[in-house]
Amino acid sequence: MKLGLNLPYEGSLAFPEAVELAQRAEALGFESVWMPEAYGTDAISILGALAARTQHIRLGTGIVNVFSRTPALLAQTAATLDLISGGRFILGLGTSGHQVVSGWHGMPFDRPLLRMRETIGIVRQVLRRDRLVFEGEVFRLDKGLKLLARPVRETVPIYLATLTPGGLRLTGELADGWIPTLFSPGHMDLFRPELEAGARISGRSLDSLAIAPHVPVSIDDDRARAREALKPWVALYVGGMGSKTKNFYNDLVTRYGFADDARALQDLYLGGKQLEAIRRVPDTLVDAISLAGPPAYVRERLAVWASAGVTTLLASVHSKTQSERLRTLEMLAAAAGAVD
Repeated sequence: MKLGLNLPYEGSLAFPEAVELAQRAEALGFESVWMPEAYGTDAISILGALAARTQHIRLGTGIVNVFSRTPALLAQTAATLDLISGGRFILGLGTSGHQVVSGWHGMPFDRPLLRMRETIGIVRQVLRRDRLVFEGEVFRLDKGLKLLARPVRETVPIYLATLTPGGLRLTGELADGWIPTLFSPGHMDLFRPELEAGARISGRSLDSLAIAPHVPVSIDDDRARAREALKPWVALYVGGMGSKTKNFYNDLVTRYGFADDARALQDLYLGGKQLEAIRRVPDTLVDAISLAGPPAYVRERLAVWASAGVTTLLASVHSKTQSERLRTLEMLAAAAGAVD
C-alpha cells in the first residue's frame, strides 16, 4: 500500500508550508499529493505551483467537481498540468453536493451522475485529440474542434469520489481509481458489490481499480488526544455536510451501524451546537474511519487498511503546527515502511 498526502482546501496553510509538506512527502517516498477544492483555495493553482517545485511525486485533484468547470476545460486543465508536471497528473472528479454546487457556484445540482458520466467521456475524447463531437443529454458539442495543445499522455488517470450505489457502479465501470471519504476498511463489503457490478459492465476485474481513501491522521502517544484532534472533522462531515435530508456521509456512517450517533450529530450540528456535536462523536467511529493513536497502533491499523484492498492511503494530517505536520509525515512513512 502506498501513501498519498491530502492538503487542506480551506486555505489554512500558508503556501510555503504546503510546498514544504509536498516536498517532504516526496522525499519520504509518498506516491502522490492531492489538493481538494470546495470554497477555499482552488485546486488547480496550487497543483500547478507544486508541479514546478517537485520532481517525482504524482499530483491529483482530490477532488474538483463536475459542475464548476466544463468538461472541455477540465480536459484542458488535465493536459496542462500533465505537461507542467511531466506526466504526473491525476484527475480526481466528484459531483460534490447541493451545498457547494448551488450555494457557491449557483448551478442547479441536477442529474449529477449523468453529468459525471458525460464529463468523463468528453475529457477522454479531448485528451486523445479527437475532434470533439458529442451528443449527450447534458452536453451537446457539434463543431468538431480539437485540442491544440499536445498532452504528454493520451490518457490521464481519472479517479472518482463516490459513495452512492449509482456512483460506485459508475466508478467500477469507468474510473481508474476510487476516492472514498469516511471509508471504513472493516466495511468494504458495503461497497464491493456495486463496484464489481460496474466493473462487469466494462468487462474488467475490480483489481484494475485503484482504491485511494481520504483518511484523517493524528499520531500521538496519547490515543485519546489523537482522537480528539479528529472529532471536529468527523462532526462536520457527519453532522454538517449537506442538509437534514441529504448528507451522504451521515447516510454512510448510519450504514456502518452508527444510526443513533449520526442522527444526534446532525441534530446538534445543524442546530448550531457544533461544540456539543464534537463532544458527541464516538471514539469507535473515529477509530473506524481514521488513523488516530501512537505509532505502533497506527502501524497495526495500516495493515488493516492494506488488507481491505486499499492501494494508496491519502493521509490528511490534523496537526496544529507545521513542525507537527512534518513529524507526522515522517512517523507515517516509517509506520508504512514497517508494514511493507
